[in-house]
Amino acid sequence: MDRLPIGIIGCGNISAAYLTAMASFPILDIRGVADLDAAAAQARADAFGVPARSIEALLADDAIELVVNLTVPKAHVAVALRALEAGKHTYSEKPLGVTFEEGRRLAEAAETKGLRIGAAPDTFLGGGHQTARAVVDSGVLGQPVGGTAFFLCPGHERWHPNPGFYYEAGGGPILDMGPYYITGLVNLLGPVAEVAAFATALRKERVITSEPRNGERIPVEVATHVAGVMAFENGAVVQIGMSFDVAGHRHLPIEVYGTDGTLVVPDPNRFGGPVELLRKGGDFQPVAVDQPYADGNYRSLGVADMAHAIRSGRPHRASGALALHVLEVMEAFQRAAETGRTIRITTRVDRPPPLSESLADGRLVR
Repeated sequence: MDRLPIGIIGCGNISAAYLTAMASFPILDIRGVADLDAAAAQARADAFGVPARSIEALLADDAIELVVNLTVPKAHVAVALRALEAGKHTYSEKPLGVTFEEGRRLAEAAETKGLRIGAAPDTFLGGGHQTARAVVDSGVLGQPVGGTAFFLCPGHERWHPNPGFYYEAGGGPILDMGPYYITGLVNLLGPVAEVAAFATALRKERVITSEPRNGERIPVEVATHVAGVMAFENGAVVQIGMSFDVAGHRHLPIEVYGTDGTLVVPDPNRFGGPVELLRKGGDFQPVAVDQPYADGNYRSLGVADMAHAIRSGRPHRASGALALHVLEVMEAFQRAAETGRTIRITTRVDRPPPLSESLADGRLVR
């Protein structure tokens, strides 16, 4: 299968993980990296042996078919729209946008131009989550009843070198970590129908303790602790907690409950991890993880799947429709908290097909 020429815009912290993982997928032909900060682009270019280019030159290159957009969240839609205007498919780091309205505008622009959009997270394609999906699809859990999803931490200013954007509009624990958890749950249970929530922001500023900005104070513009409930179309009701205010906890990342069993799902910010199944009347037992992409950080697996889909004419899994649905759900948490009302979700999306092929060697292996 012909390789797909791609360009990367955004050379911040996450770009190293993408560039490292892309070496696992020969279908991806990296034609350049670009950033508003030319020095950042050159540093990534030097580290990974790819060309550094200006954003304008990268977008003007007719050979590039797909732009991978790794900018900060509030720039995702603006950069993606520029890529579409240049006639290129685009795949964005999560979230798709910082508001549902701008995400919908992006989806409409792609449809008008006959181009594809995709978005992270792609961890649900990892071997741990595909194994969990196979358990759900087997019917062993019985009728889905509910579940729990938790990401609770003290905040990213402890480790990130430039954490301010986590507390600006477009940040916060829901838009930052929610995509992993909600996308993973949609992969397992299908679309969300309704959302209810409470949200708080108890501190108006945070103190950075990481380098090089140790001691600097940053303002907080978003909710930093959210407790919510998602009612899924299939009848399951899942409790979710997302926080940058919690010192520590013992909750598992995701559990799924059915009438006949309970499933422990790996951390959705990882591609692998343990899967456990309890059958009614028994104890938790490990489930063998026998799917690919469970043994490392394959951040760009969704890009590779999209590249194969473009070449073969099939739908891609980490799709714009999936990301838009998740974005609407995330925004609904804030609306529900502000209004005290249950919010009905207007978008619908099918569960992505299971990842039944390996892309590690650049071709489809059934």
